Amino acid sequence: MSLIARLLSHPALHAVLGCGLFLFLYGATGGAATAWPPLRGTPGQLLVTLAGAAAGIAGYGWFERVVERRREAAFALPGAGRELAGGLLLGAGLFSLAVALVALLGGLAIEGVRGIGELWGMAAMAVASGVYEELVFRGILFRQIERWLGSGVALALTAAFFGTAHLLNPDATWFAALAIAFEAGILLGAAYMLTRRLWLAVGIHAAWNFTQGWVFSVPVSGGRAPAGLLQVTRHGPDWLTGGAFGLEASAVAMVVATGAGIAMLALARRRGAFMPPAWRR
Repeated sequence: MSLIARLLSHPALHAVLGCGLFLFLYGATGGAATAWPPLRGTPGQLLVTLAGAAAGIAGYGWFERVVERRREAAFALPGAGRELAGGLLLGAGLFSLAVALVALLGGLAIEGVRGIGELWGMAAMAVASGVYEELVFRGILFRQIERWLGSGVALALTAAFFGTAHLLNPDATWFAALAIAFEAGILLGAAYMLTRRLWLAVGIHAAWNFTQGWVFSVPVSGGRAPAGLLQVTRHGPDWLTGGAFGLEASAVAMVVATGAGIAMLALARRRGAFMPPAWRR
């Protein structure tokens, strides 16, 4: 193989190209869904976001076929419904469990039911973040690092990258970044390793964000608390409630999600899903 051919097939180049392409599409999708003010907070915002997510999934298939010259796998359709539904249930269930535990410890109370609130905006946010952040962090970065350095290094680095990226969010702290790295980085990386597809990870990610933002009206990775289904108050130390960043920065949520991620990693290891570095294959 010539030097140019080796460079064109190198995981580092694929990581750079893939991240650039899908971060651009992520921004374009969010911009298209919110650029026209009358569209915001309506079913139209969700429909535009769904179209953008579909474009991202199609683009990822193109990237696999044309750039990497491999068979499409990450979004293959057989079994997609089962994996996506399982991810949605798991993401919603894990966040709801964290809420219940924080409430039992005295850090959260449900004061009433608001109603539909910001349903469409929260659903659009969940779809966009679930699809595109999984495309970038698991579909591109995890997989390309794993091809080169193996599963363990890929899991550690992408978890660290994912947590660090959240330092750019409003009200972020180093503990919040650490919590995101453990609870999301490990859980979502394990979901990809277990299935070798992205449907399960996308479902977990989207449902976790939607449940915290719309169902429980908690800030999603920092910023203001959205007007969701339930009226919720949080009170107590930041380690329990997550403070201004939201429940994702709670030690309780970190334990719940990280525990699920470790269990999924153990299952992936039993199935032989761990890949050694390239020089050991």
